[in-house]
Amino acid sequence: MAEAQNSPKSSTSLGQGGPPPAGSTTAGSIAVAAESTVATRMSAPPSFDVADFPVPHGREEEWRFTPLARLRGLHDGTAVASGEGVKVEIEAPEGVTVETVGREDERLGKAGKPVDRVAAQAYSSFEKASVVTVAKEAVLAEPIRITVHGQGGVAFGHQVIELGAFAEAVVVLDHSGDAVLAANVDYVLGDGAKLTVVSVQDWDEKAVHVAQHNALVGRDASFKSVVVTFGGDVVRIHPRVEYAGPGGEAELFGLYFTDAGQHQEHRLLVTHNLPHCKSNVAYKGALQGQDAHAVWIGDVLIQAAAEGTDTYELNRNLVLTDGARVDSVPNLEIETGEIAGAGHASATGRFDDEQLFYLMSRGIPQAEARRLVVRGFFAELVQQIGLPDVQERLLAKIEAELEASV
Repeated sequence: MAEAQNSPKSSTSLGQGGPPPAGSTTAGSIAVAAESTVATRMSAPPSFDVADFPVPHGREEEWRFTPLARLRGLHDGTAVASGEGVKVEIEAPEGVTVETVGREDERLGKAGKPVDRVAAQAYSSFEKASVVTVAKEAVLAEPIRITVHGQGGVAFGHQVIELGAFAEAVVVLDHSGDAVLAANVDYVLGDGAKLTVVSVQDWDEKAVHVAQHNALVGRDASFKSVVVTFGGDVVRIHPRVEYAGPGGEAELFGLYFTDAGQHQEHRLLVTHNLPHCKSNVAYKGALQGQDAHAVWIGDVLIQAAAEGTDTYELNRNLVLTDGARVDSVPNLEIETGEIAGAGHASATGRFDDEQLFYLMSRGIPQAEARRLVVRGFFAELVQQIGLPDVQERLLAKIEAELEASV
């Protein structure tokens, strides 16, 4: 079924998908799987079939940080679509086609296969998918806004954003409300295309969200992802990038604010499989409260054919109170010596006492000084969003989080 073609707004509800099929801090290494998609050495090969993935028990490298008991059955097949699920609304300017399609659409899964059981469960269980297509050479003056609002229950989703050659677009993917959601999101960039995606996870406190984001970057195309995570009980986002032609560039930015009892996990993989491509990864997080837990895994693989690669990844974490925990694991595997550059860095620490002392010595109260330090910590990444209304909203959210800690 197709609907709302060339329409400025469309909506659909997810949550009535069919049942799942039956049976349903150390450095991790990376290797090439049999498929074009890459998985870690310790994981099963990528597949659309849930049965190809064993039920995780928490001892596996890719699951050892995740609280499986809090995934509400997404990992073992006991979660089935129920309740009202989530409501998806899409607002798009001229030059964009918005469709709701069935499982048989050949564009689904084009950017990459599921690499774990939850992603395969999501792919096997959704009934309808949203496909947003930006025409060749179209340059959008306004962003595409996709709102995913949880209405209770369990839902499985799939979304595709595809840009034709030399098209340019900005997409805001906004999550809110309460739901248990497993989803796959595909970004397909034609040659010379430019796409910026801002994915905001601002769920209610009991929500569970597990998603795999797949980006396939064409020749000389540019992809920028900004992942922002605030709410939810458990949020696990898995951004992945591969290149469909030489000369592609990918920038993966992220910021997260983890409160007491929350588990927020971001697992990234950039696969340099073609020559003369670039990638830059920078994620920053702040944590406060008892049992706040943030996990960041950054994997970069430079294959033998990827000569001329230039890549760097960075993760920094600011611990605001006692009782919070961070696991940060950058991994880099290089299979060729003919590269332009490669590196990674990770750091976790508390407030810089000298910074606070400097501000307080100039008459700034301690609470305000803390706010200034945290705002400065996140400012570089917030500026990457490039949309004033979204930036102001996120800064206000950071301020509200800091008010709670004070």
